[in-house]
Parts: sequence; structure tokens; C-alpha cells
Amino acid sequence: MGPMTPDETGSSGQPGAGGGPPGRSRAEPATGTGVSDEQRRGILEQLPVPVAFFGTDQRLAMVNRAASVGRTEAEMLGLRPGEIEPGLFLEGGEGLSEAFDRVMRTGDAATYEMHLKAQHGDHVWQAALSPVKDAGGEVQGVCVVMVDTTEQYWASRRLAVLNQASMRIGSTLDVERTAEELAELAVEEFADFVSVDLLSEVVTGDETAPAHRRGLISFERAAQGSVLEGCPEAVVPLGETHAYDRDSVVGRALVHGEPVRVLVDDDALPRWMKGDPARLRTMREYKIHSALVVPLSARGVTLGVAQFCRHRTPRPFGAGDLQLASELVSRAAVCVDNARRYTRERETALALQRSLLPRRAARQRAVEVTARYLPNTGGNGIGGDWFDVIPLSGARVALVVGDVVGHGVHASATMGRLRTAVRTLADVDLAPDELLTQLDDLVLTLDREQPVNSPEGARVTGATCLYAVYDPATGSCGMARAGHPEPVLARPDGTVEVLALPPGPPLGVGGSAFEAAEFDLPEDSRIALYTDGLIEAAGTDTDAAMAELLEVLGRRGLSLEASGDTVMDTLVRGQQNDDVALLLARTRRLDAGHYAAWDLPADPAVVSNARKRAAAQLAAWGLDDAVFTTELVVSELVTNAIRHGGDPIRLRLIRDAALICEVFDGSSTAPHLRRARMFDEGGRGLLLVASLTRRWGTRYSGTGKTIWAEQPLPGAEESELL
Repeated sequence: MGPMTPDETGSSGQPGAGGGPPGRSRAEPATGTGVSDEQRRGILEQLPVPVAFFGTDQRLAMVNRAASVGRTEAEMLGLRPGEIEPGLFLEGGEGLSEAFDRVMRTGDAATYEMHLKAQHGDHVWQAALSPVKDAGGEVQGVCVVMVDTTEQYWASRRLAVLNQASMRIGSTLDVERTAEELAELAVEEFADFVSVDLLSEVVTGDETAPAHRRGLISFERAAQGSVLEGCPEAVVPLGETHAYDRDSVVGRALVHGEPVRVLVDDDALPRWMKGDPARLRTMREYKIHSALVVPLSARGVTLGVAQFCRHRTPRPFGAGDLQLASELVSRAAVCVDNARRYTRERETALALQRSLLPRRAARQRAVEVTARYLPNTGGNGIGGDWFDVIPLSGARVALVVGDVVGHGVHASATMGRLRTAVRTLADVDLAPDELLTQLDDLVLTLDREQPVNSPEGARVTGATCLYAVYDPATGSCGMARAGHPEPVLARPDGTVEVLALPPGPPLGVGGSAFEAAEFDLPEDSRIALYTDGLIEAAGTDTDAAMAELLEVLGRRGLSLEASGDTVMDTLVRGQQNDDVALLLARTRRLDAGHYAAWDLPADPAVVSNARKRAAAQLAAWGLDDAVFTTELVVSELVTNAIRHGGDPIRLRLIRDAALICEVFDGSSTAPHLRRARMFDEGGRGLLLVASLTRRWGTRYSGTGKTIWAEQPLPGAEESELL
């Protein structure tokens, strides 16, 4: 059927009556361009589009040959709109009567779209309904002109589906979810069963090998969907690995990289499901009669294959369906590849970051520590949050937390560079403010060395850091910060406060000096160092998040591990858009069983007395085997302090993970290790100390310097000292 135009009405107002001017007979041909009624009828019959006229009783009164569909006009006269036999309506044309009523009632033309189902396939017709009026304007009937708009309709539908695909497929950077979105959309629009299989290497993140080099092609079922509940047509469960033979239809489509449209019949089934009786049995059971096999390829890489099947829809897939499926799969393949690349980069960055973070707490007795790290889950990529616990000389310990700007591999790599730099500077025993100053200079140097076109994440400027040094012998803790959040201190009596540190700019800004602050920490105090992601993860304002943090840390009776878990559970809720790092430390103090100190006058005669005091202290600690070496170390260090230093002089012994001997003097002159010549009277002291101990060094303060030497505890295993 096709478009229909109104017939002429005569002066009597009846369809088919003459249409010429008054006074001219019906049979008389018009002059000039006029035609007779018979000629008009001939023209109507020759129109290639269906035309019909229905009277006021909505009965067919006239029809041309294009609308007769193989029957005579006499056989069709009297039918109602949409009828193909008296009382039998054509499927898809049921709403024509209502459209006719509306045109008859209003006298306004209208259109009506019909989806007509026939044995040779579905067709879409656009019907133009025009009222036929007499000279007085009264509606005498309706003329219907119909046009076959099947191709235009399906082209429009394909565009609509592709528009949906652009909004629905690839909503997340998740490979499996992207495959599910493809399956869901295809089942809704044109397929009865869909399966999406990804190559096993794609799922594991490995590089894919060309399909033509394989015998069996291994897949993992990523998604499947069906018009039937539960996907009973599926042979392979979700997430399970399976394979196709290289010579099967799926295998050949993958090898050639071209989509395939298959008419599934008894001859094609065995070839299609070669060596796969389970799939063959299922296709026969559910009467799958048509299928599309479309490889998923993006950026020159084959990722998998999607299959679309029909068993409830009688019409087989056409060329337009294959084109639509190919475009959908092409869009999905790009999204899958994006998700795959993102997943690989995220896992690489996370692996890099975790490898650079401490795997276990360094062995030391100054503090008990626990740490928590959570990468962000908001899709921005792994950040550069980090923490560290660094044993220092004199049984002290450095606690560090930092945050690098940016996300991804560059941020993780930059974090590793900063952590290494901090460890190197900490080994020199710099004060917190001096260390941050040196670190700031290093960041400026690193940024100057970066190429102009380097990625934003490769730059270091803007990184933050908090550096704290705790001395268990005195309970003092020096801290300085570079643009970092201030730490929280929970005292043993339950009071909690945010420690007020002098502000400092982020690293790499330059132009401002860093300042340190000293705090006396009672034994069993808990100090929390964290990155800003912790107080931003709660989704509330930072003041409310800080209040929650203070409340949790103030709870008494919780172990350090329990405190860490409670903080994370309380403040990190749902999806966070930044990394979270938390370092909790419980302070300890050195008692008489681990610490002894003596003030000494600057008199050479005191050296022997210092040796005796040291030997007596080691005997009290049960370290008789270390007496001889310790006496030599004390003798050399005290002698050097008297000769080259000055008042005050102080000797300190510390029994920690190692035996530490320290001598403080009021001079800032740096000692140098050198080899004495044959006839030199001095110069062998530090060389002797270096030979007898595991390591030695010097650290400076505002009033002088401390030379220290460390030796293993007698009987201690080397692993215990690491």
C-alpha cells in the first residue's frame, strides 16, 4: 500500500462526480489542460502509490490498482479501514479507524504510521489522510494515500539506537560492564539472544596474539542477554573460559576481522558449530534461525567477538541489521579498549605505588606504628599519596606523610622520587625544617629538568609533605610541614587536639622558609599523620570530618590497629575521588633499662672515668660481651670531643635494636675520617670507630653536634636489626 489522494467530487458532492466548472457535461473534455472523468480515473489507476477513498460510513468506496493487492476493486469495496477481509483486520492497521474518526470529526488532514506484518516481512507505511469536502465544506469522506517508508523507518531506528549507544555504552571504565551494556541494548532493540566474549588476554591485561596464529581461540564470557528470562540459550556461564575452533564461523570471522551474517539451517549448523555439540544442541532446541557474528576490534587490536541471534523474531537479520550490529560493536570495542587501557594503567600505577610504599614497618622501638592506604575509586587514576617510617640515629624515628599532585603512573613515579629523596636527606640527620628546605630545592631542580612538553602529572611542584622526628629518650618531637594538613595528637588522658604547626608552602613554590615546632609527647600518646583525601572522603565539609577524626582518635581502650580501622570506616564512605593515606604512631619512652647518660667536664682525665661508667652500665644490662668494643669507642669519641669540641660534653648509651654510643659537644666542627700516616701521632680515632662498629655518623643541632656509633647487640640475629 502507499500514499492516497482524494478523488474529485461533482456538484452533487459524491465521490467520482465531475470536477469541471458548472455548465459543462461530465463526458465533455475540458478545454486547454482539462481532462474528462474517465481520464482522471485512468490517471488514478496508473499512480504507483496506493490510493483509496472511504465514505462517511467509513466503507471503502474507491481504490486504485496499486492498493488492490491482487484483488479486484469489487472484492474490496465496503471494507473498513485496515480490514483485509470482512471482520479481519491487518495486523498493525488496527488504529486506522480512530484516525479516520478524527479526520471526519475535525476536517483536518492527518498522518498515521502503520507497522504491517506479513509473511514476506514487516513493512512500515505512512498514511496521509485527507478530508474530501463538498462545496459547502462538509466532509463527505476521507482519501488515503500511502507510502512505503520501511527503509526510512529502519534507518531512523538505527540512528536512534546508535544515539542510545553513545549514551549507554561505555558509561564506566569497566570492561565487563561495557560488555553488559552492549548486550542489554541489543536485546532491547533487534536481537533475541546476545553473547559478548573477550579474548582471555584482554581480561588478564596481557598483549593479544593474532588470531590466525591459533588453533583454538580462548575467550572469557563477559556478558550475555536474552528475551527469555535467565538466558537459557547460553551454554557458557558468565566469567567462564571457553574456546572456538579456528575453522568455525566465529573463528573465521575473528581471523578475517569481518562481520558475518548467517542463516542458520540444518546445513549451516554443523559447519558453524564445528566440534561443539553443546552449542549445536542448544541452537536446535531454541530454533535459532539467524545470527550475526561481529568481531570486537579497536585501534588495530582484536579484543573479542559479539554474537546476535534470533529465535523469537521470525524475520531473519538483514543487511541493515548487520550494519547496525557492526556500528554498535565498533563503539563498544572502543569503550572496552579504553577500559582495558585504563585498567592496565591503574594496575601499573597501583603496583608501582605499592612497591614504593613500605611493605612492613622498619624495626625500631621509638613508636608503634600502623598505616592505611586506599587508592581512589572515582576514576581519576592512582594518586601520589605516600608515607614512611625511617629509623634515625640515637633510637629516634622519622614519620613522613606526603601527597604528590596529579594521578597515574607519573604521580606514582614522582612519589617514589620524593620518598627516596626524603630517606636520603633523613640519613644525613637534618632537622625537619632543614630537610624540607633541601627537599624544596630538589623539587625545583627536578621541575627545571622536566621537558617543556612533559605531562602535567610528571611535574612535582605542588607536592605536600609533613616530616616529624620523635626522640624516645626525651619524648620530644620536632615537626615541619610543606602545605600539608596538620597532625592530630591524642594524649593518654583522652584529650585530643590538632597540633598547630607553622604554615609552609607546598614543595616547589620557593621563596618561603620552613619552620619547625617542638612538642613534648607523653608516653602512650597517639599521633595521626594523614593526607587530605582522608578528611575529604567523607563527603561532608572538612570541619565535620575533622571533628569525626578527633572523636575517633579520642576513644580510649582501642588498640592502634583498631583505631586505624575505625578511622577508615568512619571517614571513608563509598567512592572517594582521592587517595587516602593514614599513619598512626603510639609513642614509647626509653627507661633505665634502655638508656643512660652522663655529663662530662672537658678534662682529658675524665676519659678513663667515662670508660668505667660505660662498662658498668653494660654489665648492668647483661651486655658483658660488648664491653671491650664499647670502651674503645667511648674512649675515642670522648677524647675527640675534649680535644676538638668544647663544653658541654655529654655521653649517652642507648640499648635499642642495636647498642648506640653518643657523645655530644658544643662545637659544630665536622669530624673527618682519614687514614693516618706511618709516623702520625693522631688521626686513627674515627677510623678505629668505623672499623669496630656497624655504622657511625654525625648530627647537628643549634648548640653543637653529636657523634654516634652503632654496634650490633651481642647474640642478636642480623635480621632482627633490620
